[in-house]
Amino acid sequence: MVSAMGLELWNLYAQLTNSQVPETLTPVFWVERFAVTIHFVEGIIAAFYAPSRNKMPIQYGTYTFFVGTVGLLELFGKEDD
Repeated sequence: MVSAMGLELWNLYAQLTNSQVPETLTPVFWVERFAVTIHFVEGIIAAFYAPSRNKMPIQYGTYTFFVGTVGLLELFGKEDD
C-alpha cells in the first residue's frame, strides 16, 4: 500500500507540475487504484466490526487498510478462549 500511495503521489505531482508520467505505466496505475480501493473498503469493514471484537475501530481499520484481507481474517478468525 505504501508503494501504491507513492505512485499516486508521483502521478499527482506530475499533474501539478505539468510533467508527464510514462504511458507504459498506465496499467500499473489502474491496478494500483483497484488495490487501494479494495483495501479502503476492507478498512471500512474492519473499522465497522472492530468494536464487536473489542478492538479500536480507527486503529484496526488503518491496520486492515495496510495489510488487506489478512486484517479481516484476524478480525473474524476464531477466538481462542
